[in-house]
Amino acid sequence: MIHYQYKAKRKDTGEIYEATLEAADRYELYRLIRQSGSEVVSFKSLNDKSLFQRMFSVGLGGINMQEKIHFARNLGSMIQAGLAPSRALSVIERQTKKQSMKKVINSLNTDISKGKTLAESMQKFPKVFSSLFISMVKAGEQSGNLAESLKIVALQLDRANVLVRRIRGALMYPAVVVVAMIIIAVILLTYIVPTLLTTFTGLNVKLPASTLLIVNLSNLLRDHGVLIGFIVVVLLAVLYIVSRLPKGKSVLHYCLIKLPVIGSIVVEVNVARTARTLSSLLSSGVDVVDAVKITEEVLQNVHYKKILSKAGESIKKGQPLSKVFSEHEKLYPTFITEMISVGEETGKMGEMLLGVAVYYEDDIEQQTKDMSSILEPVIMVVIGGFVGFFAIAVISPIYSLVNVIS
Repeated sequence: MIHYQYKAKRKDTGEIYEATLEAADRYELYRLIRQSGSEVVSFKSLNDKSLFQRMFSVGLGGINMQEKIHFARNLGSMIQAGLAPSRALSVIERQTKKQSMKKVINSLNTDISKGKTLAESMQKFPKVFSSLFISMVKAGEQSGNLAESLKIVALQLDRANVLVRRIRGALMYPAVVVVAMIIIAVILLTYIVPTLLTTFTGLNVKLPASTLLIVNLSNLLRDHGVLIGFIVVVLLAVLYIVSRLPKGKSVLHYCLIKLPVIGSIVVEVNVARTARTLSSLLSSGVDVVDAVKITEEVLQNVHYKKILSKAGESIKKGQPLSKVFSEHEKLYPTFITEMISVGEETGKMGEMLLGVAVYYEDDIEQQTKDMSSILEPVIMVVIGGFVGFFAIAVISPIYSLVNVIS
């Protein structure tokens, strides 16, 4: 549980007061305060660590996605085999090598032995178990089908992880090549070009335009290298800060959607994640309003989050989910809208959304392969052009030198 210090306003008198309260997360904090007849003005966690502590804990004790997938899959299999949750957790704890995960599992087991449900125990670790994870476990416990819910969680996390790895893998090669080119260019301009310039200047050779451009760049780096480096760092820091602000994040996410090639992948990633998350939650028995809210939290792009937020409000008013999606066809293609509509009519929305998720995930896999195939020759052409230009810039004065000597 987390200790919160908060300010709240009483609805009946308008009085603002301060107090502390223990809650599993900020959502429970809001719920508890509303139940007491007040509205939250501000709050802060008394459990917050310093930046250094957070970096240290993430660097040494972080629990990665693969460990969460193994946990959900193994726990589901053991419960399905007939083991009680407490015994299954004890077995997994003994098999787990990472100390941070051992502590989490031990805490879960301790809470369960005190009469808490698994979902309630997981709420103590919001950094380990997402709202999606907890909601599906809660639905599984309520329906008596916890093992199946855990398997769906494992599949959901695995597919999301695979999706991220595919995109990361497709972008890794060009990123490494670009960084290597920049490093090589800086080395050439800083150390190699000045030596050649000294030789050509001593022999009074007239330098062509291409060589002069290289020389000027070299002088700029040598004379103002530190200043240029500082400006680049400041610009990157400013861009990072702006991208964290609501308006900057909105612009950045919009630009990502509109980028050539990458934009279509961004759209399909968000559509696939929406479809699979909703499918997993609905298949586990989670209420559609809660499922939409949790899916909104899972998505990263603010424009998709806004659509899901609007969808949640529309569903509460009795409108179908497909209606909201049909109003945003640029972000949610007609295909997913039609499949949701069919799912609403037949009562099989979970199955329909799963089909949508599989379709787009397969398409993303093909697109990332195609992107890699296209980028490789493009990068080779760029490298060839860079090397060719540098070679011409160096060789041209040599021909001039030969003419002078002859």
